[in-house]
Amino acid sequence: MNAMTSLLTRLLISFSALAVPISLAAQDYANKPRHHHYKLIDLGAFGGPTSFTQDELQVLNHRGMVAGSADTSVPNHPNSCIIFCGGAFIAHAFLWSKGVLHELRSLPGSNTSNANWISDSGLVAGFSETEAIDPLLGMREEHAVLWKDGEIIDLGTLEGGHESVAFTVNSRGQVAGAAFNTVPDPFTGGTQMRTFLWENGVMRDLGTLGGPDAGIVGSFKGNVEMNERGQVVACSFTNSTINPVTGTPTVDPFLWDKEQGMIDLGTLGGTSGCAIYLNNRGQVVGYSNVSGDLFFHPFLWERGEMKDLGTLGGSFGFANWISEAGEVAGTALNEGGQLHPFLWRNGVMTDLGLLPGDSCSQSQAVNSKGQMVGESASCDFIRQRAFLWENGGPMVDLNTLIPPGSKLQLRQAININDRGEISGVGVLFNGDQHAVLLIPCDEDHPDVEGCDYSMVGGDARTRARPAAARP
Repeated sequence: MNAMTSLLTRLLISFSALAVPISLAAQDYANKPRHHHYKLIDLGAFGGPTSFTQDELQVLNHRGMVAGSADTSVPNHPNSCIIFCGGAFIAHAFLWSKGVLHELRSLPGSNTSNANWISDSGLVAGFSETEAIDPLLGMREEHAVLWKDGEIIDLGTLEGGHESVAFTVNSRGQVAGAAFNTVPDPFTGGTQMRTFLWENGVMRDLGTLGGPDAGIVGSFKGNVEMNERGQVVACSFTNSTINPVTGTPTVDPFLWDKEQGMIDLGTLGGTSGCAIYLNNRGQVVGYSNVSGDLFFHPFLWERGEMKDLGTLGGSFGFANWISEAGEVAGTALNEGGQLHPFLWRNGVMTDLGLLPGDSCSQSQAVNSKGQMVGESASCDFIRQRAFLWENGGPMVDLNTLIPPGSKLQLRQAININDRGEISGVGVLFNGDQHAVLLIPCDEDHPDVEGCDYSMVGGDARTRARPAAARP
């Protein structure tokens, strides 16, 4: 779970108080779609209790390789870094490939590390603690790192700063992330945060849109993302003047391009927004406040134009993934105050609904075949079930598509690649969390040991339905 996810959870809890029951239309179960079974692979850990993969980042590539972090059996340090770690045990980044869980080295010393992204070529980016103590935080410093051919490369920081995190790497070996420099800054409580691009051994500060900080600043949610072309998206302060409504300076989403530099994508009329994801065609999705800054909507930006995708009838929504086919995955409030995932395709927003017994749900990713994954849950997101949506719906509980009697309850489906393979998180009976991989038993995966190649009917009760997007 990344730092922004906790902010999302708090916001969901506050909005869930507005939720009211809604009636569901009767369904025609005679036409239920059929789904493939999946082989479930528990990726395990390194002697400790848990393993996980990050939300809304590419932790599963198109070759079926998975990157994440897993606990060792070594107790953690009392001054372990606090931005993306701090569990009970030292955790190490991992790369799972062809049935083997590879432990990726951390920087020298007994340090926690985590993988945030894996490129289609198998490069892994993330961070590692160091043994140095950040004098501003009193915690171990963390540095952006790249794992290449099993070796770790310390990408350093900006201008001698103490902290950096790599969020993404492309197949060319370019790495993007966020780092702190040494300039004091009142908005971060320490020094300025900047977005960086690292290539050929050099970390480059990509600058800002006019304010002091760029990266994950003043944002509701988001990361630094990059595509195979080396284009980078995130958000930046545009000035240093506090807005009394948002409590921060104006924040605009940006696209950085080698030829054009940092491009301000603008907003939907408000003074806060952030780019969350982009595809290799340069299409960007995220969220933006609308005029008055009381609500925010998902957007799609392409060729200089920002399009308001609307909501499902409620006051806010965001887009967090876009496939190479240009289909957008997001989450929005409906008229009843419930969070539902949506798929936006060719100008139409489709409400994917909920699993029976749940009150909220959210999307994580969509592939180029239009298959979407995420979690259906209670509105505090304490109780969660991983879902798959495909072929026009209805949403199906992934726990019904894996072999019966599994020791894991699937809670989150985080990534789905174009081969239909799914990475996610499951929970054991004792409460320990493990990263998992689901392999579809289909024609693209013949002769997989342990696969059940028969078909199974859907087990959901709420069909997806087109929804008129409300700006």
